[in-house]
Parts: sequence; structure tokens; C-alpha cells
Amino acid sequence: MHAAISKKNQQARAIALQLEIDRLQEKLGERVDAEKIVKRHIQLLHRYNEAKDAAQILIGRLATIKQTTIRQIHEDYGLNDDD
Repeated sequence: MHAAISKKNQQARAIALQLEIDRLQEKLGERVDAEKIVKRHIQLLHRYNEAKDAAQILIGRLATIKQTTIRQIHEDYGLNDDD
């Protein structure tokens, strides 16, 4: 069975938690807006993916012109699966 927490202990805990929240928010900075950060990150991921897709199209065309495989083009240019 759970021990009952006194109202005084609950208030003390709430104050301690609020102080911790305040400390962490100060550490992050006042103007940090998580939604803006996430939105910006998503925008950057979209731009990255578009650039990567365009590069893959060009690599495919180069492979066609050279009559080789995309894998071979990757090897020729030192690209790995992470690029």
C-alpha cells in the first residue's frame, strides 16, 4: 500500500519541481521554442532529402551514360551507403 504524502510534502515537492523547471528553462534560454526548432529541423530534412534525391538522379544518369551500374559509380567516386 502507498504511504500517504502530506499536503506539506506535496507543496514542498511542487516547489522543488518548479525550481527545477525554472533552472532548466534558464539553461536552455528564454527564447527557445521547441515547436520552432522542430519545424526548422523538418524543413532542413526536406531540403536535404531533395538534394539527395537530385544527386541520385544524376548518379543514375551518369551510370546510364557510362553503361555501368549505380553501385560502380558510387565506388568510382568514393561514395558509401551513408552518403
